[in-house]
Amino acid sequence: MAKSLIIVESPTKAKTITKYLGRGYTVMASVGHIKDLPTSKLGVDLDHDFKPQYVTIKGKAKVLAEIKKKAEEADKVFLAPDPDREGEAIAWHLEQELLGKSKKKKNGKIFRVLFNEITESAIKRALQSPGEIDMKLVNAQQARRVLDRIVGYQGSQLLWNKAYRVGVSEFLTFWLHSNGRGQAAIAVR
Repeated sequence: MAKSLIIVESPTKAKTITKYLGRGYTVMASVGHIKDLPTSKLGVDLDHDFKPQYVTIKGKAKVLAEIKKKAEEADKVFLAPDPDREGEAIAWHLEQELLGKSKKKKNGKIFRVLFNEITESAIKRALQSPGEIDMKLVNAQQARRVLDRIVGYQGSQLLWNKAYRVGVSEFLTFWLHSNGRGQAAIAVR
C-alpha cells in the first residue's frame, strides 16, 4: 500500500489531520523551525552576500531524524507547515534536509501543500493539488532573520559598551528607544 508522509508544524494539527486521512498517511510535526542561525556567533557571512549559516536547533535532532526515517519509507512527502513566510522557511529547511547533501531535484517525491483551515475537505483538496516551495517567501523570511541578527548582534555590542559607560538604568532607557527588532541577541548575553 502506498504511504504518504505529511509534515506540519504543530503536534495538535498532526493529530487532527491523522483522524481525517486514515491509514494511507503518516502525519508528523516538525514542532516549528528545525534550523536557525547559531546562537554562539553571528551566523551570517558578511563577505559573501550575507549568506546565512544554518544549524539544527538544539533539541531538534531527534525530531529531524524521525522525520527523515519516515520520509525514506514514504512514497510521497507533503510539506504542510503554515502558509506564511515562516512556514515556507520551515518547509524549505525540511526539503533541504530530506534531499541531503546531493541537493538533487525532488524527483517527484517531495511536495508543498497549503491549507488555510484544518478541515477534512481543505486538507484533501490541498493534497490533490500540491505545489512547490515559494522561494520568494523563503527569501523574505531569510532576509528578515539575517537583518534581525545583524542589527541585534552588532547593535547589542554597541549598546553593551554604552551600558558599561553610562550605567544600567540609563542604558535600559536608551535601549528601549534605539535598537528596535534587535532584542534577541542581547538576551543571549
